Amino acid sequence: MPESPLSTAQAAREALASRLDGLRRDAGLTGHELAVRCGWHKSKASRIARARTVPSDADIRTWCEACGAGDQAADLIAASRSAESMYVQWQRIHRDGMRQVHESTVPLHERTTHFRVYASNVMPGMLQTPEYATGLLRSITTFQGTPDDVADAVRARMARSRVVHEGNHRFALLIEEAVLHYRVCEGPGLAAQLRYLQEVMARPNVSLGIIPLEARRTVWPLEAFYAFDDAQVAVETLTAEVNVTAPPEVRTYLRAFVELSRMAVYGAAARSLIAKALDSALS
Repeated sequence: MPESPLSTAQAAREALASRLDGLRRDAGLTGHELAVRCGWHKSKASRIARARTVPSDADIRTWCEACGAGDQAADLIAASRSAESMYVQWQRIHRDGMRQVHESTVPLHERTTHFRVYASNVMPGMLQTPEYATGLLRSITTFQGTPDDVADAVRARMARSRVVHEGNHRFALLIEEAVLHYRVCEGPGLAAQLRYLQEVMARPNVSLGIIPLEARRTVWPLEAFYAFDDAQVAVETLTAEVNVTAPPEVRTYLRAFVELSRMAVYGAAARSLIAKALDSALS
C-alpha cells in the first residue's frame, strides 16, 4: 500500500543532495573548503549536503563550479526542479488565486486517456457542478487566505472538465460513500451535484464505484489521488499537492486503486446510495 505521499519528493531531494556531495568528495574538498570557494557560511554547504536546505539554481551552479564540474550544473538544476515539482504547497500554487492552476493543468487532462480517481473527501474535480465547485473553492480560499478569484477559478474548472464529454478519455472513479453526504455547498446545490453524478455515471466512458460505509476495509481510507494514465499520480494533502512519477510508486497507487475498486459497488447498487444521499440533501 502507498507510503507517505511525501516519500517520493523527499527521496528526490536526498538524491540531489547526495549527487552534490559526491561532486565535493570527487573534488577532494572538505565541506569547509567548499563553502569558502562558494563564498558561503560553512553551515549552508552542510545544510544543502544533508538535504536540509533546497539549493537555488544559482547555488547549484556555484557548487558545481567550485568542484570543477560546471558541465553537470544543467542536469542537476533539472533534477532539482523536478524534485521541487513533486511537492508543491497549496499556498504557493494558489498565491495568485486558483484560476491559473486550473488552466495550467488543461494539457495534462487533454493528453490523458485513462483517468483513475479515488475521492475520499470531495467529489472528483472533473465531476463537480458549478455550485458545488463554488462552495468548495470558496472554503479553500478562506482557509488558505489566498486571493479570491473563485468565480474565475470555477469557470476554469468547468472548462477543464470538458474532457469528460469530449475526446477519447476513459474515467474510472471511486468515491467513498461519505463524500455523497458532505455539504461543501448548500443542500440544493448538493442535490444538483448528486443528480449530475447520476447522469454522468451513465456515460459509456465513465465507470463509477462507491465504497459503502459498511464495506469491509481491506485498504484503509487514503488521501484523494488522481492517476493520469500510468505516468503520474497527483496526491492531495491538506497542505500540498504531491506529484508522484517514480514508476514503482505509481504502480503502488494503481495497485491500491485496484484493491479499493474491489470494495466498491457499481450500477444499481451505486445509484441506490446516491438516491439515499439525495433524499438526505433535500430533507
